[in-house]
Amino acid sequence: MIEKVYKTSCGEIHYWISEDFKSDEATLVFLPGLTADHRLFEKQTEYFESKYNVLVWDAPAHASSWPFHMNFTLMDKANWLDQILAYENVLHPVFIGQSMGGYVSQMYMEMFPGKVKGFVSIDSCPLQRKYMTWLEVKLLKIMEPVYRWYSWKKLLKAGSDGVATTEYGRKLMLDMMMHYDGNQDRYAKIAGHGYRILAEAVEANLPYEINCPALLICGEKDAAGSAKRYNKAWHKKTGIPMEWIKGAGHNSNTDAPEIVNGLIRKFVDGLQLGSREKDQFETKVTRKFEAI
Repeated sequence: MIEKVYKTSCGEIHYWISEDFKSDEATLVFLPGLTADHRLFEKQTEYFESKYNVLVWDAPAHASSWPFHMNFTLMDKANWLDQILAYENVLHPVFIGQSMGGYVSQMYMEMFPGKVKGFVSIDSCPLQRKYMTWLEVKLLKIMEPVYRWYSWKKLLKAGSDGVATTEYGRKLMLDMMMHYDGNQDRYAKIAGHGYRILAEAVEANLPYEINCPALLICGEKDAAGSAKRYNKAWHKKTGIPMEWIKGAGHNSNTDAPEIVNGLIRKFVDGLQLGSREKDQFETKVTRKFEAI
């Protein structure tokens, strides 16, 4: 994986991409959740980097993607992501978004219909207005003071213990949070801003249709907000396949990486993207002529 930098009007976005990138192959675009960074997907990138193209970022204002002006919207994030994909000549993107990363994915599909070849939601929720209550949307707008009010020690424990059920998952989240150790103000700003732009995107009441093959993944012990309720309703209303990960929390890809990796691989293989699709077609044609 090679670290690269994409410059925007608000700051620089750091991202990592496969060194041996092939534009005609499927590209797994991993989008971490709010306050997490590219390390959230370390068990996925190390597993998939030899099988597909892989791209993962530190979202704007997160970790290495700092300093960054905090005046951007969810639409801006989707637009910058599209510019990065265009710059890297990504032809077959498959978005894998955890929590906030799933919201970025849905905004991207709203803005650029037809570009995403597949979407895997990991402990994320639907962006459509009909799923959220008025109170839930309102609360999203006032989260920054909550993150300032907590003592940093309690916030570290609540933030790491609350999203994962395994020792590895909790330590990883703790390590990512410790990037902001000594700067709780920045952490609160990132969290508060993220929730606000999410609320604004929901209030925009856009269609946010999933216009590609999709898969919903959620931990059975996901205790983040109403994630489980949202996912049950999302699956019921849309018919998108749903996989519940036994014993996993909100960061189910860190609590059960082998299971989640297997689900992602099966999903992506089923899409038959890029040169593999061409190879399979040529094989069928060859067999047909051999039979003749």
